Amino acid sequence: MLLSVGIALAGCSSGSTTSSTPKAPSAPASSSSSSAPPSGGGGSSEPASGNGAVAAIKTNWAKFFNAKTPTAQRIALLENGSQFSDVINSQAGSPLALAATAKVTNVSLTGTNQAAVSYGIYLSGKSALPGQSGVAVYQDGVWKVGDTSLCGLLKLEAGGSSKGLPAGCKG
Repeated sequence: MLLSVGIALAGCSSGSTTSSTPKAPSAPASSSSSSAPPSGGGGSSEPASGNGAVAAIKTNWAKFFNAKTPTAQRIALLENGSQFSDVINSQAGSPLALAATAKVTNVSLTGTNQAAVSYGIYLSGKSALPGQSGVAVYQDGVWKVGDTSLCGLLKLEAGGSSKGLPAGCKG
């Protein structure tokens, strides 16, 4: 996917850094939510703490920022993902998004439902946005990319402006 990240890379220097201020984790979505477990498995929860949680965060972050991951799964791997489905779907096929990936370099569990994530964005295997800071949240038994992380990248893409960002970024 790397939805807007790929596009954000076109207008950013390789030394820029986004910073997301962690926010309180959202309440779990209701059972009528359209987000499905990212693995399509038997509905089992990922570990909420320890090495298992760190591994799940790294795996899910890489899946979210991978163009080969189906968009429905990427939406399910984003906190409040349904609020961002339009932007994820619209940017999923862009050439930059197709060439982009992410690699988590550090995870620090900061609470029972949240973690600080350090990561880098790569284009065709070359570092393009190193040293990014983000947030992962434990929502519905799954470690998801925090919507504040995506919003930070979308704002970076927009040259620092909040104008035109999805409604999920305005809170």
